[in-house]
Amino acid sequence: MAQYRSFRDFDWPLVAIALIIASVGVLQIFSATHDTRWQDAWWKQIIWIGVGLLLMWIVSLIDYHMLLGQIPMLYVGSVASLIAVFAVGKLVFGSRRWIRLFGFNFQISEFVKLVIILLVARYLSELHRDEVSIRDLWKLGGLVGIPAALVIYQPDLGTGLTYLPILAVGILIAGIRWRYLAVIALGVALVLPVGWMFLKDYQRARLVTFIDPAADPKGSGYQVIQSKIAVGDGGVWGRGVTHGTQTQLRFLPVPHTDFIFSAFAEEHGFIGVSVVLGLYFLLLMQIVQNAQRAPDRAGMYICMGVATLLLFHILVNVGMVVGTMPVTGIPLPLMSSGGSNMFSVFMMLGLVNNVRLRRFAN
Repeated sequence: MAQYRSFRDFDWPLVAIALIIASVGVLQIFSATHDTRWQDAWWKQIIWIGVGLLLMWIVSLIDYHMLLGQIPMLYVGSVASLIAVFAVGKLVFGSRRWIRLFGFNFQISEFVKLVIILLVARYLSELHRDEVSIRDLWKLGGLVGIPAALVIYQPDLGTGLTYLPILAVGILIAGIRWRYLAVIALGVALVLPVGWMFLKDYQRARLVTFIDPAADPKGSGYQVIQSKIAVGDGGVWGRGVTHGTQTQLRFLPVPHTDFIFSAFAEEHGFIGVSVVLGLYFLLLMQIVQNAQRAPDRAGMYICMGVATLLLFHILVNVGMVVGTMPVTGIPLPLMSSGGSNMFSVFMMLGLVNNVRLRRFAN
């Protein structure tokens, strides 16, 4: 196993930015759950962050080349775990997404994201061509599509869709002919009407109300309407911690999870939102910098896969709370309350540090 020079070679700016964002999330969770049945969520989030840091450290120590070598086993294990969710998973709000282990609920689909990143990185780095062939598209698309379909069937459309940008960006970086992209676009356009038939009623309602939330203001459009009110209510400077009316008067549903950005915008305003989005930008740029300095193509694909996934999460979540994206239940990285997503994000940052540390291998 390749070794790195010293503890100082760790990407500390990356870790510092992540911890600042996570700390802002803890503060907002405390404010959003003040005097509610979720009022202990903020200190649980601190525990998740601590465990996440430990997982990041562990992932960074294992040479990513060794992880890439174990992809067949990891992939089969991931698919098997997703199938197991249907058999022994915990049913919550009509979805089976969690498996209870050691007294905690784990969302398996969150950890599969890391396997998808490694899978795409290994496949594309082993290509001996300057561009991706149509055969490669079918093969790699099928490999990513199987776990994505299993997650969507849970049903968890949002998480299932997060696997696809990793594949898309990887293929674009590897190189692809424009006519193949045209064929893919045509295929997606033809599949969408068929996919609509397989969506659950609430998923269809979310897509319809995305176009016009006012059509069902007390039903499927309620979350988006209240979220937009909260964001606008924040103004320039915000109403202050624990002083957001939409948040504290409980008009905004579960403001510590998927809609945490709405609550944050209300209490910290345009200035606070600009600072947090700036921190996310710095985080992504730090990851891209590590991709540029990666010791090989596989390391580059890993870092770009992580950056792509985090960017997709941020764009969809922020777009969702301001009404420019459909409600999909995709959490905001490092801020939304929840252990599984926090663990997976820190493990992804561990992969980035893993690649960085191998630059200094002897």
